Amino acid sequence: MKKIIPLSLFTAATQLSAETGLTIYNQNIAVVRETIPLKLEQGEISISFDQATAQVRADSVVLRDPAGKVNFTILEQGYRNDPVTEGLLLDHFEGTTIQFEKSLPDGTIKTVEGKIVRSGYGGGRKSSPIIESDGKMQFALPGRPVFPALGEDSILRPTLSWKIDSEAAATLDAQLSYLSSGFNWQATYNIIAPEKGETVSLTGWVTLTNTSGTDFKDAQIKLVAGDVNVTRPEAAAHLGFSGGMRAKSRNRENKVTEKSFDDFHIYGLPRKIDLRDQETKQVEFLRSDAVKARKVYIYEPTQNRFYGGWNFNRSNETWPSEVATFWEFDNIRENGLGVPLPAGVMRFYRSDNADGNLEFVGENRIPHTPQKESVRLQTGTSFDLVGEKLITNFKASSNEKWARESMKITVKNRSKEEKTIIIREPLWRWSNWKIENPSMKFKKVDSRTIKFSVTLAPDAVKEITYTAFYSSEPQ
Repeated sequence: MKKIIPLSLFTAATQLSAETGLTIYNQNIAVVRETIPLKLEQGEISISFDQATAQVRADSVVLRDPAGKVNFTILEQGYRNDPVTEGLLLDHFEGTTIQFEKSLPDGTIKTVEGKIVRSGYGGGRKSSPIIESDGKMQFALPGRPVFPALGEDSILRPTLSWKIDSEAAATLDAQLSYLSSGFNWQATYNIIAPEKGETVSLTGWVTLTNTSGTDFKDAQIKLVAGDVNVTRPEAAAHLGFSGGMRAKSRNRENKVTEKSFDDFHIYGLPRKIDLRDQETKQVEFLRSDAVKARKVYIYEPTQNRFYGGWNFNRSNETWPSEVATFWEFDNIRENGLGVPLPAGVMRFYRSDNADGNLEFVGENRIPHTPQKESVRLQTGTSFDLVGEKLITNFKASSNEKWARESMKITVKNRSKEEKTIIIREPLWRWSNWKIENPSMKFKKVDSRTIKFSVTLAPDAVKEITYTAFYSSEPQ
């Protein structure tokens, strides 16, 4: 049997040190890449690599010569994740008498012998160990266990191993790639608006998490935005890209790069970072200081929708009075953006001119947003805007051929500034409808919705009335 040689002992013809790359997805998975100097002998050799994560997807491992110049065959490939622990050794030496070191009150160490009757770690279940010492049984360790030396087959970390057959001796910088769980990332955005006005600054951050069981030092990070089916075989492919995130008001040498890749977008962090196990780290990836946004107020009290049949419910409903606050802006280059925005939480702050401090005014989650699309999200409800809705009349034919419903909607502006409120109304009783006697112009949003736009002076009140006529015959 050939001796297993750790990869860390190899030297290569080039002086390149091992390089690490991570491509992290939104689905608790990453492609891990290591560039490792490899020295092969002619014939068969066994090698191992003990810097893998504790959550390797073993069938995804690829060891290759990226230059394609060295001809070798991988005969066997294995992954072990049973590193030596105290519990594992207690189980290994169950039935054996070993030494235990016991600390005494005066600071001295006393050595006692004990037989491991039960380790407490066998069979995949943890229980109290049983130790026989001085002719007595006890359900605890009598001290720190001192184990005999182990054989070469023991490992201290999760380990990948290979049996490789090479046609000739060779040295190369091999690339090791594999899929591993235990990684994730998400985008967050901070938007700062002045106390008056709607030109805002936007900063985007990525939050990286590593729970893989392995530390990564000086790792080059790529992030994939989009929902990837992780069973695809091409998920472990090489992921290269170039390009740059544009921020109209910031011109930096070190930019996050962005590129369309397959049906997704890949972002590359501009500098290598350390990402330790159980660590969360944030990196800025986008900044623009002059984004023109719009604040929109929407009163949409009725959530009823048409479900394919007549609805003759005559009950008088009580609807909420809250007017929702929305922020929206266009993701275009002329607006200081024009880049794909990964899904994430977007937080809004306003600057208080009285003391210069920022105050939180709401947050919400945005979906993946391509360039040239608009972002729109609700951040709360307005304190000074009020809406009321009332059914003033409802009639329907006995043979269910038609229905006529009249509405009165009242909106109030109790603030000290002019406000525009958009009123959205669903037409939900039947598929064929027409609007009769509206008190102001409306716009048809879709086949089931109309809207009114009402501009109110400070402390103004406005009533909007209309009648919806539903008929079994097309209107």
